[in-house]
Amino acid sequence: MNVTLRAALIPLSLVALSLSGPASSQSTGGHAGHATPSQPQSGAAHAGHAMTDLGGLGALRGRAFDRAYLSMMIPHHQAAVEMARAALPVSRDATVKAWATAVIRDQQREINQMNALLKGLGGTDAAMAASMKRSMDGMAGLVRKARNPDVAFVQGMLPHHASAIDMANLALQRGQDARILGLSKAIITAQAAEMLDYRTWLGRRGL
Repeated sequence: MNVTLRAALIPLSLVALSLSGPASSQSTGGHAGHATPSQPQSGAAHAGHAMTDLGGLGALRGRAFDRAYLSMMIPHHQAAVEMARAALPVSRDATVKAWATAVIRDQQREINQMNALLKGLGGTDAAMAASMKRSMDGMAGLVRKARNPDVAFVQGMLPHHASAIDMANLALQRGQDARILGLSKAIITAQAAEMLDYRTWLGRRGL
């Protein structure tokens, strides 16, 4: 196994751990391709959904992949930022507030980095960006409407992070630009660790 592929696969064990165990329902509504607080999924079930949601990304390589990947990851990150902004004013848990604040800070920084990288790749692939944006629509609303917005945010972020890791792992196998590969590794490391924290928080509440 080559170094790049090994680096891509190791964090998946963390993802599997973070997604193990049941999740309970705290809100209503569906979300294409992602588990919502009212639609818990196992790690295996989510992995299948997440990969099918990547559209044509898995068929691309090199520069074409890099452009499509960034075009999709930006709205994916924007959805996480919107969820975090929805959670902050209604959260009653200091830990969740800290997580939401970190999501806004870290993912907005990465959005800025990805926008800068896209300029050198010919700009946004509008079709890929629109496809991802459609799949993200409504996630922040689920947090706002939930009976327990803290639980809704944490449960919503688990599959959202898992799909980002799926995309980032694919980038390590198919991407070309060293800066994008570095960003993808950082996304995997940070979000896998956050998922473990989220699952621990839920587990302490019997969820």
